[in-house]
Amino acid sequence: MAFATFFATIGPLDVAVVFASLSGDQSPKERTSSALKGFLIGTGILFTFVLFGEAVLNLFGISLAALRIGGGVLLMLIAIDLVFARSSGASSTTKDENEEAEAKSDISIFPLATPLIAGPGAMGAVVLLMADTDGNLVETALVIGALVAVLVLTLVCMLLASQIQKILGQIGVHVIARVFGVILAALAAQFVLDGLEQSPLFAK
Repeated sequence: MAFATFFATIGPLDVAVVFASLSGDQSPKERTSSALKGFLIGTGILFTFVLFGEAVLNLFGISLAALRIGGGVLLMLIAIDLVFARSSGASSTTKDENEEAEAKSDISIFPLATPLIAGPGAMGAVVLLMADTDGNLVETALVIGALVAVLVLTLVCMLLASQIQKILGQIGVHVIARVFGVILAALAAQFVLDGLEQSPLFAK
């Protein structure tokens, strides 16, 4: 579940395609440097939410039920975008952001690290899945392991961005995204149902 959620919200293949288009004028050494820098910064952002996500929830008095409902709604919106191959900015860059990125010499921080790797959808998924473990060490390790696996896969996809773009093409990327979009929609619905079940309004 965690791997599918992170794969859908981070989107390694989508990141690779955007990275290939933005780094077209860079040398192989510069592309590798940008990919590594973006990967490290994006990973740092997401692991900040791994470590301090629960503290943020407590600071703002957000219950786990509210997080599940709100996070489920956010993930559902991302799932809809994936299924219909749309870009809303929740898990990818918008048209305006792409235009701004093309004018920058360093793309590693923006838009690579954020919002492509560590976007709102990925941040929300991290907080939601970590809170959902309820402190269970095994489940926590599985969530962190899934996050690391997707992040490493994202780095590999960026390093092989040109080859992936040639092999899969935009249609291939969209087909894979749609499959994970359907899975993410089901997971999002489950989060909302679990949140409603725990809510005082519906608790027995």
